[in-house]
Amino acid sequence: MKNKILVVDDEQRMRKIVKDFLVNSGYEVIEAADGEEALDVYYKNTDVDLIILDVMMPKLDGWDVCKQIRKDSKVPIIMLTAKTDESDELLGFKLGVDEYISKPFSPKILVARVEAVLRRTQGVSSDDILDKAGIIMNKLTHVVTIDGKTTEFSFKEFELLAYFLENEGIALSREKILNNVWNYDYYGEDRTIDTHVKKIRSKLGEKGKYIKTIWGIGYKFETVD
Repeated sequence: MKNKILVVDDEQRMRKIVKDFLVNSGYEVIEAADGEEALDVYYKNTDVDLIILDVMMPKLDGWDVCKQIRKDSKVPIIMLTAKTDESDELLGFKLGVDEYISKPFSPKILVARVEAVLRRTQGVSSDDILDKAGIIMNKLTHVVTIDGKTTEFSFKEFELLAYFLENEGIALSREKILNNVWNYDYYGEDRTIDTHVKKIRSKLGEKGKYIKTIWGIGYKFETVD
């Protein structure tokens, strides 16, 4: 299965060079020409394994794109920049950038960095795998299989399902779910949880029954009838 990489750069020639080298190295590549398009493409392809992101772009620069993506994803990001200012590099790492490459660069070196970042970020430990009643979740790749069949979940659906599995048998209040899955700065209504639970149950099929409603409290994931 090929790793999918999103290449974001406003220079068409640069995107083509990077894409050609990555495709020749066995990767699947999708593209975006500016910051706004990058976010649009990313949220339609949340299964991307890595993002190569230029800093200086129209509409939204690379920093803003990185900040937005980091709100709900840990996907590896390699930043490209024409600047060599140390403060820019420090800012990149502060924002959660995994690698930082200055232009001009050798495409072969870029491919080597991509391979290194993927090796580092895709190493899977037992703590990264949740396996309950035929529901297997890989917390690094955000891939869910149900009885061996891969099923697509949105980022928040994935986080909520993982929270349920990690707390099997425990009654979870809506407040606790909001605090742990949506974080303390989330002020939405409780029905947001109910909507997500409904979608998750539907995607789990017959296994949706394992997410039990605790009336007046919240929910509990339990595989014992």
